Amino acid sequence: MASNLCNIFQFLLYSLFLFISISTAQTSFSPKALVLPVTKDLSSSQYLTQISQRTPFVPVKLSIHLGGQTLWVDCEQGFTSSTYRSAICGSPQCTIAKPNTCYNCTSSPTPRPGCNKNACLNTPENPFINTLYDGGEIAEDVVSIQSTDGFNPGQFVKVPQFIFTCVPTFLTEGLASGVKGTAGLGRNDIALPSQFARVFGFARKFAICLSASTSSKGAVFFGDGPYIMLPNIDISKSLTYTPLFINPFGTGYVPYLNESSSEYFIGVKAININGKAVPVNRKLLAIDKRGNGGTKISTGRAYTVMETSIYNAVSKAFAEELSNVTRVASVAPFGTCFSSNSIGSTRAGPAVPPIDLVLQSKNVFWRIFGANSMVQVNKDVICLAFVDGGVRPTTSIVIGGYQIEENLLQFDIANSRLGFSSSLLFRQTTCANFNFTSRA
Repeated sequence: MASNLCNIFQFLLYSLFLFISISTAQTSFSPKALVLPVTKDLSSSQYLTQISQRTPFVPVKLSIHLGGQTLWVDCEQGFTSSTYRSAICGSPQCTIAKPNTCYNCTSSPTPRPGCNKNACLNTPENPFINTLYDGGEIAEDVVSIQSTDGFNPGQFVKVPQFIFTCVPTFLTEGLASGVKGTAGLGRNDIALPSQFARVFGFARKFAICLSASTSSKGAVFFGDGPYIMLPNIDISKSLTYTPLFINPFGTGYVPYLNESSSEYFIGVKAININGKAVPVNRKLLAIDKRGNGGTKISTGRAYTVMETSIYNAVSKAFAEELSNVTRVASVAPFGTCFSSNSIGSTRAGPAVPPIDLVLQSKNVFWRIFGANSMVQVNKDVICLAFVDGGVRPTTSIVIGGYQIEENLLQFDIANSRLGFSSSLLFRQTTCANFNFTSRA
């Protein structure tokens, strides 16, 4: 009985918070979708964006964390805002965030962002240094983001009570220069896609299109398409779809509390190279009862990482298909390298055999062409852009950022479905071709 009353109370709090959030975010303009520009940082290979937060607004530079649970920001250094509010235990914000615990911070004589009494805490993750912090203070503050019609960016809209996590400075270690946190795009309730969908009432989905160029902008779109790339190509019209799977266990770098993972898993059933099946242990391609195995997509890894036996089989099969090309010494972290002088080029990158990730049927596959499978490490050497992940990784295949560049991926969270374009280079466009020039 007590449990039922608690659930009813939490539902009422959640409903009240949802009503307040929608009411306070409403203006005379109701966006159908939102857009964030994304750039690639050369030194770290991280994908960066920027969101305006706080009062007065401050541009906050963030690293994209595709499977991240939350927007988390360094509150220890230079965080000042008149609209910052710590989430009190039992509040609607805490109900949505599903905190780990409540806490009375005593390290500061007066309350400050990140140190308040009766605060609820969660566990933000820095995927770039494999670190969790179990004392992140759940809070809310105003954010501003640009709307879009799919063709161009539009006017900015505000969310006055956007939930995020306040962390100490140490968690920003390993982030690109000037970055103050991560933008979590995971499938849970306080990640960016779910919050924006809840506040503005559009589809609980988003699309990501990462540019391979460090001098150009890719994009993250929140809401449904169209996704128009110059010259007037709607990528949403030509997506292939495959189910997204929920891993029942947390799969961050330190799995926590046996919660369902917020990351995005797809059902790779086989791997083909040049149309030929690669012999791999298919048990490793499935998620087992402990949450191990399977395939996920992550911007927390620069390159695709494979369990050792899968990596060895793929590398061997790939090299056999390039038997007429000179092998050269490996260049860390890559183990399979060639002389680039004897490899030609195509519209979709180096002329090498395509790698297919076979999904729910033999006719549904994600084809990886040379631009995403090969990396030029110096003027004479080119390597297979996959990395050996060891013999017992938590996840058997982690598709890294490099492999999704110049591909548009649509994550339909509500329907657990991934739409993917394969390389846009064959469409004579790129992720840098969204027109970020606002219409007059």
